[in-house]
Amino acid sequence: MHLIEVAFKGNRKDFFIWDADEPPPLKVGVIVDADRGEDLGFVHSTGWLADRRNLGTPHGYGTAGAAKKVRRLATADEVRRAAELRTQDEDARRRAMERVKANQLVMKLSDAEWQWDRKKLTLYFTAEKRVDFRTLVRELASMFRTRIELKQIGVRDEAKRLDGIGRCGRQYCSASWLPELRPVNLGVAKDQRLSLNPSQISGACGRLMCCLRYEHEFYVQSRKRFPKEGRPVRTKRGEERVIANDIFRERVTLRGEDGEQRTIGLEELREETLAIGFPLPVAASLGRVSEPVILEGEDVLLEEMDAIEPIVVIQAGPGETPVTGTPAAERKSHRRRGRRGGRRNRQGKGNESNGSEGDSEEGDRSPPTATDS
Repeated sequence: MHLIEVAFKGNRKDFFIWDADEPPPLKVGVIVDADRGEDLGFVHSTGWLADRRNLGTPHGYGTAGAAKKVRRLATADEVRRAAELRTQDEDARRRAMERVKANQLVMKLSDAEWQWDRKKLTLYFTAEKRVDFRTLVRELASMFRTRIELKQIGVRDEAKRLDGIGRCGRQYCSASWLPELRPVNLGVAKDQRLSLNPSQISGACGRLMCCLRYEHEFYVQSRKRFPKEGRPVRTKRGEERVIANDIFRERVTLRGEDGEQRTIGLEELREETLAIGFPLPVAASLGRVSEPVILEGEDVLLEEMDAIEPIVVIQAGPGETPVTGTPAAERKSHRRRGRRGGRRNRQGKGNESNGSEGDSEEGDRSPPTATDS
């Protein structure tokens, strides 16, 4: 048995078992097990690369291994039918969007994907709040005469699925090679000395660019070799203050007590300070960590939102009750620390204060809710 990785529409990938002596060639069409049917995809990786990606990608199964199997190689006619089916996805999305507007639902249908055997239609959507779309599912099941699956995704996942070209002129990192979409906050931009203007450091999805995250480690490790900006250092010219660090050219800009500035190489500065017996202090002594911190105040408005848990609704057919699964929303109780409008534990009103405090605590606490929307 061989583990192979199969790619589908919208950069969706999954792992399957291939029961044969030799693995199939790359980019060849295969028929695989799907939800109550069959689907067609193309081989993305095999051999040691598939095993490695299975352990290091979000859609991998880890040490548990994949359970679904590849049934057979796809014929030329089956590949042609799959290409024709892809042209019908946009029509299905537009028809579904008409029903969304008719039901006045605040949601955006990003993409639609027919299963190869047409036994299921998957609709991907984004929404800021939870949406009750049970009526919509029934209408879509009656319209398309098949099983309907709705999946809520985040804006980063939407950009990954729709794909495109970034401001750097290359394909989106999330759609080309980035194995995992991790949250990005404004702290990484501050560490890299970038502009804090959201329009300049945001990607096509409206969030902070993914490249800020995987470049952050380089900036943090490089700055540990330099003295902290604003710190005084002792050189052969006396006491000078660090004005700026150029981590790419490995240069340090200093300003003396007389106001004169000079730019010197990092290695030359280190040798100069060692020669006079004052080793160069570096930023590593500050105990900086590579993980960015979450900022408070106004900067938190630009912080990346938490990943949205998917809401999946599956309809077996017209007239049947949809099966829903939603994560339970839990709120933490907020205990008031005193009565509003006065000090806590006044004389003669201790019992009333405690009683009202308990009532307000019960009022603020909301039980976990589990709806079928």
